[in-house]
Amino acid sequence: MSGHVLVADDQPDVLEALRLLLKAEGFEISAAASPADVLSSVERGDFDLALIDLNYTRDTTSGKEGLDLLTTLSALDSTLPVVVMTAWGSVEGAVEAMRRGARDYIEKPWDNERLLATIRTQVALARALRRGQLLEGENRRLKGEGAPELIAASEAMKPVVELIERVGPSDANVLIVGEHGTGKEVVARWLHAVSRRAEHAWVAVNAGGFSEGVFESELFGHVEGAFTDAKADRVGCFELAHGGTLFLDEIANVPPQQQAKLLRVLETREIQRVGSSKVRRVDVRVVSATNANLGELVAEGHFREDLLYRLNTVEIRVPPLRERREDVPALATHFLEEEAGRYGRSLQGFSGAAMDALMAHPWPGNVRELRHAVERSVLMARGNVIEPSDLGLRRREEGPPALEELTLEDAERLMIERALERHQGNVSRAAESLGLSRSALYRRLQRRDE
Repeated sequence: MSGHVLVADDQPDVLEALRLLLKAEGFEISAAASPADVLSSVERGDFDLALIDLNYTRDTTSGKEGLDLLTTLSALDSTLPVVVMTAWGSVEGAVEAMRRGARDYIEKPWDNERLLATIRTQVALARALRRGQLLEGENRRLKGEGAPELIAASEAMKPVVELIERVGPSDANVLIVGEHGTGKEVVARWLHAVSRRAEHAWVAVNAGGFSEGVFESELFGHVEGAFTDAKADRVGCFELAHGGTLFLDEIANVPPQQQAKLLRVLETREIQRVGSSKVRRVDVRVVSATNANLGELVAEGHFREDLLYRLNTVEIRVPPLRERREDVPALATHFLEEEAGRYGRSLQGFSGAAMDALMAHPWPGNVRELRHAVERSVLMARGNVIEPSDLGLRRREEGPPALEELTLEDAERLMIERALERHQGNVSRAAESLGLSRSALYRRLQRRDE
């Protein structure tokens, strides 16, 4: 077993003996001669275990220095296993050391085999604990199982595909810009898929969706007791994405006071969990996205110019769907296959009139709106072919019918249609705004006059 062990003792000969013993077993060793050296080392780096003496001042045998150090280390990094050593072993000292966070207790002079067995056991347990924390974090933010299909045969999408191929394999930070619903996250997923980080974590987060109080906790993590609801240590998004890619969506919405903290992490590749002074190194590629004009926000003083430079080493613009209409048939067919399979419908495709309607629609909600229109058509189709009426599209110049001309059922249908339009075709959000369940909304949409 290998690992990085921090050894602390005020006697150089003891440090040298431990260094030789542990080096022979494949461990990397860092030495400290005082509690201050220990704390400084742990704040700056990561260790698999700390082996510390309890006494550092000559002629002192109380172990108070070591016990106080234990308390501080436990608060600094609760996952770091600490094994204490002392030449003045006692049951009381062992109990107090364990109470303050020590994982085990070794008396000097030590037995080599017992010492090595203790270190191996504690290193293995600590690694399992840290893996458990990462898995818990991953369960909160499910990693994708591969990039979604990128349909981009149109001329307008060629620059996007070329940039993905050119910069994807690098570690360059990428800023993806485009209107709502254009597929910016799909592009980000493909950048990850073609990178050397593809086998590592993909973590996506709405960077502008956190309140002031939880921004740092979500991105950088926190330690137990850092604030009222911090009942346990929590791994943040940057640590979850270590070795992989972190996707920061809606980056323009990050509050100005938090932009400086994000900038520092991008510059140093170091984070500190909320409530901890320990510095942790992270190896993360950052891909961000926005529908806003960051240049204008910089000019208005709402976005840091230095942060923008860090984010957009390369900028990729994803065109709106109205600029890539050649992709509409392929996108619609792809979504139809997915939604028909999800709802258990057997459908042959779109009628010519339905496809004409899809091609003519302005798609203000872009690809996202197209997907929800196809989902609706799968639910509404009477036969095995999608017709224009199934899509629920309305040309902008037509306008809605007068409410007094509608039956009660038609009025209810119009209300649902307007809610869907207001929420850019998002069925769940539209249902919630109307006080309906998703299934109730579908049932009401499917009711037809006899």
